[in-house]
Amino acid sequence: MPWSTLLVACVRACRYVASDCDAVAIMRDAQRYAPTPEDAVALALKAGLDIDCGTYMQQHAAAAVQQGKITEDDIDKALNNLFAVRMRLGHFDGDPRANIYGGLNAADICTPDHRALALEAAQDGIVLLKNDASILPLDRAAVASAAVIGPNANNPGLLIGNYFGPPCESVTPLKGVQGYVKDVRFLAGCGSAVCDVADTDQAAALAASSDYVLLFMGLSQQQESEGRDRTSLLLPGQQQSLITAVADAAKRPVILVLLTGGPVDVTFAKTNPKIGAILWAGYPGQAGGLAIARVLFGDHNPGGRLPVTWYPEEFTKVPMTDMRMRADPATGYPGRSYRFYQGETVYKFGYGLSYSSYSRRLVSSGKPNTDLLAGLSTMPSPAAEEGVASYHVEHIGPKRCDQLKFPAVVEVENHGPMDGKHSVLVYLRWANATAGRPAKQLIGFRRQHLKAGEKARLTFDISPCEHFSRVRKDGNKVVDRGSHFLMVDKHEMEITFEV
Repeated sequence: MPWSTLLVACVRACRYVASDCDAVAIMRDAQRYAPTPEDAVALALKAGLDIDCGTYMQQHAAAAVQQGKITEDDIDKALNNLFAVRMRLGHFDGDPRANIYGGLNAADICTPDHRALALEAAQDGIVLLKNDASILPLDRAAVASAAVIGPNANNPGLLIGNYFGPPCESVTPLKGVQGYVKDVRFLAGCGSAVCDVADTDQAAALAASSDYVLLFMGLSQQQESEGRDRTSLLLPGQQQSLITAVADAAKRPVILVLLTGGPVDVTFAKTNPKIGAILWAGYPGQAGGLAIARVLFGDHNPGGRLPVTWYPEEFTKVPMTDMRMRADPATGYPGRSYRFYQGETVYKFGYGLSYSSYSRRLVSSGKPNTDLLAGLSTMPSPAAEEGVASYHVEHIGPKRCDQLKFPAVVEVENHGPMDGKHSVLVYLRWANATAGRPAKQLIGFRRQHLKAGEKARLTFDISPCEHFSRVRKDGNKVVDRGSHFLMVDKHEMEITFEV
């Protein structure tokens, strides 16, 4: 293909397909999907892959050509895609210093805007899980002394998780709290999150002598990272007993901050009245300690929501190799994810508290123009779904799918006392959860900043082909004829999908 023709095509659709690292090698070396390295390269290229993260394709592509498993045309197709993107980026336009990105240098890293964004991301990701008697936010003027206890309180490396570049700076939780309280007394309590040995007596004595107690516990890359699976959902080692002992010794209910990537079963803390508040901060990055401190002392109103279901420890009895999503009551299998799980939870997907009180309600909804379905046949039902009439999304087609979209409006109000960002989650539920349908499904979310006392109306674009559809056992993506229900909290609106 001439480069001029390639450039014209690139304006329309310029992209390339890259693999995850070692993915092509895994096809042969681990999964045995392909019998030889050359077969793995051929399968990947013919499926549309343009570049491998790794060296496997470079090592074996020439042999694949020699063996007739791919042609030079297959390689040229991938090269065209790769070089088209490079051309669009200006890699061949002369001196790179003259192009739009040519002036970038070290001074463009760690700018005030970048630091502010890191802080904003950390703050917005913090989830308030418990706040008995509104113990939070703390009044910095009323905190004479604070005990900061825990292996995750002063570990800069912990903040940045599994994949990262070097941070501009790291503000640990300890440093963050020290910015608000003059008299801060620190004890790690354990050598690391593993916490095989705990300084329980010393920690309890420190708690008893301090005005407030802040515990920074959780996990680390020693428990969860790529290539390392957890076998328990409990806090590691002696963390739970350390937390309980400190809470028993403290003058007032303690505040527990969890730094983890995944969920943990902290039922003991959720139900313990001597643990007044629980925050989940994830691995919050370079500004994590400052973000946590700003939430603790009320300079930021938490509005984060849990991105996953927090299961109890009992869930670990489910074999990791059983990948079924849907529950099977006959065998006691509980299912997976908020869409299908039928067991007890520690905290539900989407859960999160705030220092303000908010209300949300569906105030209006359009309707899909179902006249567009006139003349469209419903699909025959599989045996397991006898009597269920559905429209095949593929038969509806992209044009009609686009024309079927309609708006739904949610009113959200901040009843105070603080300004804050609030996340509104819109779900869909079916008339029943039989035949493999989810109990509910998230179809949209928006975050809105509201001053105390302020209202706002948020419009969500609802696409029946995307949001009302489900995949049947036979692999067909369908939209059931009949009633569907938009949900915001306990507010529902029924939408009928039929001619």
